[in-house]
Amino acid sequence: MKKTVKINIDEELKKAIHTASKLYFEGGVFVYPTDTIYGFGANPFNEDALAKITAMKRRSLGKKFILLASDLEMVLKYVELRDESHADLLLSLWPNPVSIVLKLNSYYRDITGEENSAFRVPNHGFCRKLLTELNMPLVSTSVNRSEEPPLNDYSLISQEFSGELDAIFYSSKPPLNIASTVIDLTGDEPKLLRQGMISIDEILLKYNNR
Repeated sequence: MKKTVKINIDEELKKAIHTASKLYFEGGVFVYPTDTIYGFGANPFNEDALAKITAMKRRSLGKKFILLASDLEMVLKYVELRDESHADLLLSLWPNPVSIVLKLNSYYRDITGEENSAFRVPNHGFCRKLLTELNMPLVSTSVNRSEEPPLNDYSLISQEFSGELDAIFYSSKPPLNIASTVIDLTGDEPKLLRQGMISIDEILLKYNNR
């Protein structure tokens, strides 16, 4: 079993950002708070890191992860929008707990072997600071074993996953306990894949007014 580093982001923010960034580029896996629930984090382009998360979650191979980005500009480095007006829609939705499935550009389709990926710009200070430091997307997927509910309490996460993770970054503030809304924007109309904090009606209103 490995030693799991545990850092309170409210008390040691700079240390947390530095440690998370170092682990990201070394292929490590950590847990961190977001604007929805706690998530496993890693470099989405490191196959070993993704394999570690898949093993920890005991999930089936090939399931996709949501990727967090610092802003729309970062997202546009990785995707091609179906319609130019979709950029205005994304600007109106983010930062918020809304994850959008978008078509990857040809370069990243070749790298990942995937056609699409879900992105989100989180409304969370630690996430935004870390993403700015990384200047790359960050994996975000719920902290749980397959078929079990997400763990959203630091003590429970520590109890379940200490010894498997490289680090746990946690906050003294209680997290929200609802996942992001997931929308597919690769087709003719936005398609709801998962209902979360933001309703599909709110998103469709913005879509129709873009």
